[in-house]
This record gives sequence, C-alpha cells and structure tokens, in this order.
Amino acid sequence: MARILDIAKRVHDHTWKLDPIVRSLLDTDFYKLLMLQMIWKMHRDVRVTFSLINRNPKVRLADEIDVGELREQLDNARTVGLSKKELIWLAGNSFYGSKQIFEPEFLAWFTDFSLPGYDLSVRDGQFELEFDAPWTDAMMWEIPALAIINELRSRAAVRSLGPFALDVLYARAKAKMWGKVESLKQLEGLRLSDFGTRRRHSFLWQRWCVQALAEGIPGAFTGTSNVLLAMDNDLEAVGTNAHELPMVYAALADSEDAIRAAPYKVLEDWNKLYGGNLLIVLPDTFGTAAFLRDAPDWVADWTGFRPDSAPPVEGGERIIEWWKSRGRNPKEKLLIFSDGLDTGTITKTFHHFNGRVRMAFGWGTNLTNDFRDCAPQANDQLQAISLVCKVTSANGRPAVKLSDNPRKATGDGDVVRRYLEIFGSEERVERKVVV
Repeated sequence: MARILDIAKRVHDHTWKLDPIVRSLLDTDFYKLLMLQMIWKMHRDVRVTFSLINRNPKVRLADEIDVGELREQLDNARTVGLSKKELIWLAGNSFYGSKQIFEPEFLAWFTDFSLPGYDLSVRDGQFELEFDAPWTDAMMWEIPALAIINELRSRAAVRSLGPFALDVLYARAKAKMWGKVESLKQLEGLRLSDFGTRRRHSFLWQRWCVQALAEGIPGAFTGTSNVLLAMDNDLEAVGTNAHELPMVYAALADSEDAIRAAPYKVLEDWNKLYGGNLLIVLPDTFGTAAFLRDAPDWVADWTGFRPDSAPPVEGGERIIEWWKSRGRNPKEKLLIFSDGLDTGTITKTFHHFNGRVRMAFGWGTNLTNDFRDCAPQANDQLQAISLVCKVTSANGRPAVKLSDNPRKATGDGDVVRRYLEIFGSEERVERKVVV
C-alpha cells in the first residue's frame, strides 16, 4: 500500500501552470469499461449526446468555477492516453474471477483511444456542456467531466485558505472519517466498496479515503470502482452497468413494445459477454415496479439487483418479495445498495436485511466529498451537490430516464410523459435529492 499523502501540504504547494485533474483514462469507474466493451462489440454505429445536468440549480457553477480553467482541464483530459503498464494490467488482471474479461481485439482498439471534442458555453450562471460523438467515445466523458467540475469547485473553495486553515480543514475531515470507520467496524460481515469517483472532493482525497478504508476496515472493504486506484493500490475493481444502456436501447426502439422490452434486451446482450457476479440487474431506469411487473422469469436467475433510486429498505423489500414470487431463495441472492449512502443508512440497511439476503454497499459522495462543518469558517462551496452527466439523445432521438424518484428523471418533458404512459408511474415517489 502506498504511503498516505499529506493532502493539506499538497493542496497548498501546487504551483503548476496547469495542475491536471485527470491524468489517466483509467481514472474512471470500472462499469464504464465493461459497458464500453459491450458497446464497442454491438453498437459502434450509434451516436449519442451526453449532457451535464445540475440538480441543484441554485448553485451557480459558472460563478464558482472559471470557464477558462474548466476548458483547460477538459482539453488536457483529451490528451491523456493509456500507458503500456495500464494496458498490461487490463489484459492480465483477474476481474470477477475471469482472467481475460477484456478481449484482445477490444484492448487493441482501446490502445489508441482518446476523449472526443466537446461543446461548452455558459448560460445564466450554469455550464452547458455536451459531448456528441459515437457512443463508444462520448460515454467515456461522463466520469472525468464530473470529476473535473467537482474538483475545480473544491479548489475554488479552498483557494483563499492558508496552510494552517487547510491543515485544520483536512484534519477535521480525517477525524470525521475515523468516526465513520469506527461505526462501520461494528457491522460484522459488512461488504463495502468505494463508489465515489464522480463527485469526489479531489483525486488525492479519494485516494486517501480508499487507503483509509483499506487500513481501517480491511475485512469489510472489498475494493473501489475507480480503475486507476484499484490498479495502483492492488485492490479489486468493482462495478457492473448503468442506466445509459436501457436509456439508449429504448431511444433506438421503433415501437412502444420495443421500448417496453428495452431493459430486458440490455440484459440479454450483457449476458452474452459477462456472467457470475457481473449479472447484476439495475431495475429503476424506467421504474422498478414496471421492471419487475414485466420481467421474464430468467431475470430471477441473475446474481442480484442494485436498487438505485428508491430508499434502500423499501427497494430491497420490493425485490425480495419479487424473488419469492418467482420461487427463488433471497438468501442466495445479492442486493447492492449505492444511492446516497452514509454510515447511518448503511447501518440501518445492514441490520434490516442481515441474514435474509447477501448484501454489498457502494459508498459514494458521502465517502469522498463529505466536508460538512470541516472548514474553519462556513463555506458552502465545500458542500457536495447533485451533478450528473446523462445521455440525452441517441441517433438524434431523445433519451429518457424515469427513475423511482421523479426528481431524478431526465429528458424532454413530452417524451417523459410518453414513457410514463408506456411504463406507468406505479410506486414512483418524489424525494429530496441531496447527492
């Protein structure tokens, strides 16, 4: 394990003209690479647009972050390629029990990969940032774009702090992490991984958090979704798939029946490439109730589910009842919880389901960007916000996400209403979105 860095000194001392935020194409979530291989094999002719969406519009990002600095970081990310070491690791490492999860032909194509161009402008205090390119290219912007914006916001928040104030800030954040680790130690049998790349305070802070968990709860900490951190720290890279797959499949569908079948077509295609612990269902793209209502029986044979936008207990209970209705034993299944978790929700969810189902937790923003009440003086810019980058069109057709929480829905209003007519609005409940 690498030596833990003095973050306060590093933040204060950096004197580069440009201090790059993204230094590797592997500084992304593992599920992006798994999806990329599938898209490369099956959908190279699809063109998509990804768009930045700020769910906290009262936070005027363009007033907090200099657009020139953002453009410099985006331009720098486009110059980043894969190193020989990274390619060897991808080719030779064992992921989810498979020695060769990435095919040699795919890696040969990925060797020369670079991020495509972008469109950036400012409107009413917000960045309008879009990535329009072949699906294989545009989709790889999602994680680095979010990481860049969140870290630029953090840098702006601490720019006026001297060494002493910075030291206090990070000392308090580290003490807060210590308290969380002490709490999580009490959960015997806990399985927890880092899912915090996209909204992290900074790359250095995410790295520190990962190293802290590896030392603090070694039996419970199972790895990180960040591919670069997994490689550098000899950890498991964890992740499966995301909402963009059914969103694009549905956008490309030519009938209402095909739209309704899109989530299951995704699973059929995924199963052609992956198996075992990668057979995790993400059911809420168009509402979990609709997904379970129409799901073919073979879906119940998959390893598990990741309920992403319903409250953990409520979402987990719904899926357990569905497994039982299909004659499956929940104790043999896996639930992965990952939406807005912190130690309180992890503890509550763990105790509620312990002994009834296998569980894993993906800890995101509240792991890698929890600086609430840590600054010597109040600083709203250190409060994490809900910033996403979602696919908004595919081959010129609008892409939609409904979600179990209407506040997380994305897409044109008229198209969202059409999708609600197709899938229904059963059990969709509006809840506050914090991160």
